[in-house]
Amino acid sequence: MSSSSSAASLPYGPLVTDVLGLTLDADDRRRLMHPLVGGVILFARNYHDNEQLRALCAEIRGLRTPALPISVDHEGGRVQRFRQGFTSMPPMRKLGHLWDQDQVQAIRTAESAGIVIGAELTAHGVDFSFTPVLDLDYGSSGVIGDRALHHDPKAVGALGAALVRGLAVAGVAAVGKHFPGHGHVVADSHIAIPIDERGIEEIMHLDVAPYVPVIAAGLTAIMPAHVIYPQADAQPAGFSRYWLQHVLREQLGFSGIIFSDDLGMEGASTAGDMRARAVAALQAGCDSILLCNSPNDTDRLLDEMADWNAPCPQLAQMCARSSAQVALQSDLYRAALQDVERLMSSTA
Repeated sequence: MSSSSSAASLPYGPLVTDVLGLTLDADDRRRLMHPLVGGVILFARNYHDNEQLRALCAEIRGLRTPALPISVDHEGGRVQRFRQGFTSMPPMRKLGHLWDQDQVQAIRTAESAGIVIGAELTAHGVDFSFTPVLDLDYGSSGVIGDRALHHDPKAVGALGAALVRGLAVAGVAAVGKHFPGHGHVVADSHIAIPIDERGIEEIMHLDVAPYVPVIAAGLTAIMPAHVIYPQADAQPAGFSRYWLQHVLREQLGFSGIIFSDDLGMEGASTAGDMRARAVAALQAGCDSILLCNSPNDTDRLLDEMADWNAPCPQLAQMCARSSAQVALQSDLYRAALQDVERLMSSTA
């Protein structure tokens, strides 16, 4: 199927999953046509060059109507899946260093970084990015490290909000992560079950604080951490009604989409097998769930949840806003790119 006119009509399901290679094979198509699926996330293995990425995104988009939104982790620094043919974005810590020298320029440059990321993604058919990282830099988390903007909640909130505004200018929805905060724990939730023993008041005062201005800036979605905060709940935040319903929805007034982090991570194992993890996340308050890098687990989940009848129409919000896209030949993109290049060359 090469166009939406011949695509199957299916509502968005709650599962965002991946594909195996540079083009879709029969198994990819079978999975993406399952009614439980509502979006696609791409990785470095799905990218060879600009032309190939455009073709892959067009192929995904042509499978179903409405088209599945396509996402990627495109933060900059260590976490940037598409390299050659894209601007090499600096680690977001560089924006924090610039903040320490010139807050006004740092905010402008953060917005420019969002414009560059967003313009380049939409030009290739990618709808949204799991960025910005809003974790504080406590100097203890190796998996977060220089992905964090700063250790000061005020700086993280201001710079995160600027990134969200820049992405929106380019038509891209943003996903803030990892709520309420992954920066204080040493353990990596990809391979361990991190536990943050701090009190709720401290976490709210420090780690949650940046979410207030970033939500106000138009943050479309939030991803909770696979971290346990035992002073609040025995379950990781992504399976916790306390964090997702009481804090995020009620206290912060967030009305956007909540994505689970990857259910295949070790930090999610407390909830049980893959189906139990999916159900626990959805029942706690996640609107959409991710399962990546494990096609066998994905197949089992699709089989075991074939009777799940709870579509996720909110995922329509993650599709690129075509009217807001920024052309790569535009003066706006070129000016934003100059700001990013100055940041890359700075010694800050």
